[in-house]
Amino acid sequence: MGFINADLPDVDLATWKDRPHLERIKILALHWIDYGFGTPKVIHVMYLAKILFFVAVGLLLASRTDGIGSIGEIASWWTQPIFYQKLVVWVILYEMLGLGASCGPLAFRFKPWVGGCTYWLRPGTIKLPPWPGKNPIAGGSRRTWFDVFLYVGMIVSAIVLLFSDGVPKAGQPADSVGLLDPRLLAALIGFTLVAGLRDRLLFLAARSEQYWVMCIMFATLPFVDMIVGAKLVMCAVWWGAAASKLGRHFGYVIQGMTTNAPLMVSKWLRHKLCRDFPTDIRPSWLAGFLGHTGTVLEFGAPVILLFVTNRPVVLVTAAIMVVFHLYITSNFPLAVPLEWNIFYTFSLVWLFVMHPAGEFGLWSMSSPWLPALIMVILFGVPVLGNLRPDLISFLPAARYYAGNWATGLWAFRRTPDGQPSCEERIDLNIVKSSKNQITQLTELYSKEVAEIFLQKAVAWRYMNSHGRALSSLMLTHLDDAENYDIREGEFVMSSVVGWQFGDGHLHDEFFINAVQERCGYAPGELIVVLLESQPWHTMTQKYRIVDAAVGVIERGVVDVHDMIAAQPWLADGPIPYQVEWRATDTAPQAKVEPATPVPGAAPVPPAAPAKQAKPAPAEKPRATSASSGAE
Repeated sequence: MGFINADLPDVDLATWKDRPHLERIKILALHWIDYGFGTPKVIHVMYLAKILFFVAVGLLLASRTDGIGSIGEIASWWTQPIFYQKLVVWVILYEMLGLGASCGPLAFRFKPWVGGCTYWLRPGTIKLPPWPGKNPIAGGSRRTWFDVFLYVGMIVSAIVLLFSDGVPKAGQPADSVGLLDPRLLAALIGFTLVAGLRDRLLFLAARSEQYWVMCIMFATLPFVDMIVGAKLVMCAVWWGAAASKLGRHFGYVIQGMTTNAPLMVSKWLRHKLCRDFPTDIRPSWLAGFLGHTGTVLEFGAPVILLFVTNRPVVLVTAAIMVVFHLYITSNFPLAVPLEWNIFYTFSLVWLFVMHPAGEFGLWSMSSPWLPALIMVILFGVPVLGNLRPDLISFLPAARYYAGNWATGLWAFRRTPDGQPSCEERIDLNIVKSSKNQITQLTELYSKEVAEIFLQKAVAWRYMNSHGRALSSLMLTHLDDAENYDIREGEFVMSSVVGWQFGDGHLHDEFFINAVQERCGYAPGELIVVLLESQPWHTMTQKYRIVDAAVGVIERGVVDVHDMIAAQPWLADGPIPYQVEWRATDTAPQAKVEPATPVPGAAPVPPAAPAKQAKPAPAEKPRATSASSGAE
C-alpha cells in the first residue's frame, strides 16, 4: 500500500470489465486479503487530522463556558459536569453536519468528503420519512423548506447550547459551575424528534439512540441520576453489541476489517486470518478468536465498571476498554465511526473512573424504580431489534460491527455506447450534492480504475457472510450478469441522500420508489436484492427481489449454514434459497437449487420475473420508525 497512490490488482485495465463477474470478484477478494481496500496511507493521515480537529474544537467550545478557564487550564476543569454535557452536544452537532461517520473516502465519499449538511440544507433532495403512509407529518420523499428549517433548528439549538453557561441543578457538586439549561436542551430534543419524524436519516445520523437519550436525561434528571443514566446508555451499547456478535457472522467482519487496517503489514498474518489462503478465504479460528475476545470484553467490562467498587480493578478494566476502542479506531472500519470511538474512550474514563460505582451506582439513584425503567427502555429496543430485525435499525438494535445487518445489492442494466447509462440517470434526474461514486472516481483516476474500486466494494460485501446470499440471489435473477453494473447498495444510497452507516433499511422499497419516480426505469433496468438480518431465534435470513419499475417480485429465505459454507466467488455455484412468494404465484415455491455455472460465468436464472405484473398491495414499502429507524 503506497503513501500517495492506491494499491490496485495487477490486471489489464483495458479488458478488466470484460472478465466474468465472479472471476473479477475472486481477484479482488484475494487482493483485499493482501492489501485491504488499497487506500493510500495519506488518506489515513488525513483522517487522523480530522480526529485532532474534532478533539481541539470540542475542547475550545467547552472552554467558552463562564467559570471554566482556558484550554491551558484544562487540568482544573475537565471534571466539570457541564464539560461532559457539552461534549455530548458537540458530538451530536459534528455527526449531524456529516463530519463524523460516513465521511470521506473510506465511506466511498471522494469528492467532496462531506455529504450530510450539503444535502439536508438543500430543498428537493430525497428524504426518508418513517412510517410512510401512516405518519401524518411524513411529507413524502422530497425535502421541503420546512424540513430544512427543522434541520437548521437542530444545528442552531446545538450551537446555542455549546456557547451557553451553566445553571444550577439539584444535586450538582459544590464546586460545579452549573449544568446545561434544561430549556435549551428541550429545544434540541424537540427539533431532533420532529425532524426525525420527517426524515429518519437526521435522527439516525445524529446517533440519537445514544446522544439524544443522554440529552433527555440531562434535561429531566437530577445530577446523580443523570450520571448513572449516561452509564446505562454506554452499557446498553456494549452489551447489545456483544450479544449481536454471538452468531456466525462476526468472524467475517473481523477478517475484512483487520485486513483493511493500515498497520497490518504482515501478509503472513493476513493469510492466517483465512482457513487456507488462497483456495479457502473463509475466516480462520484466529479471526474468530480475535472477534470473540472483544465480545467477552464487551460483556464483562461493563459489569465491572457498573458494579465493582475496588479502585484498582476499575482502573485496569477502564484501561483495557480504552485500548479496545483505540484498536477499533486503528483499523479504520469502512463506516469510519472514528470520533465515536474517541468519544467513548473519554466517556468511560469520565463516567466510570471519575464517578465510581460507590457514589454513582444503580443504588444511588433517587428512586429504585428509575434504573429499572431506564434499563427496560434501553435494553428493550435491542432485544426487539434482534428478535424482529425487520422492525428496528441495527443502530438502536446495537448490532455494531456484528456483520448481521440488513444489506442490499443494486444492478443497473448497461446501455449501448453513446447513451446515458441506467446508473448515470441518477446524476441526471435526482437533486443531490455529489455525483455517483463512478463519476467521482472517474474524475480522480479513470473510468477503468473507478470500475475496479467499485467492484472491490462489491467484493468486500461478498466477503461478508451475507454477501454469498446477495450474490447468489442477484446472479440467478439477472438474464446475464455481464449485462449489468452491480453495485453495493449502501454506496448507491450514500450519493443520493448524503449519509449511510451500513443500514440496508435505508435503501428499501421506499427509497427505490423515490429513485424510480425520478429516473423512470423500465422493467429489468434496475434490479435490487434486499436481505434482512438474521433474528436470534432462526438460522435463516429473509430476502426480497425488487424490480424498480414493477415492485417486489419475489420473497423468500436463505439458510445461514449455506451462506457460511461458500466462497465469495461462489466456487461451487450459487447457494440455494427458499422462494416463498413470487409476483404471479399463489402458493409457496419449492427450494431452489441453482444450476452450477462455469466458474466466473453468470448462472442460469430460475425465472425471468422482471416483466411480470405488479405485486399485490400488501407489498407496499413497510412502515418505518423515526425513533428506531425501523422498517
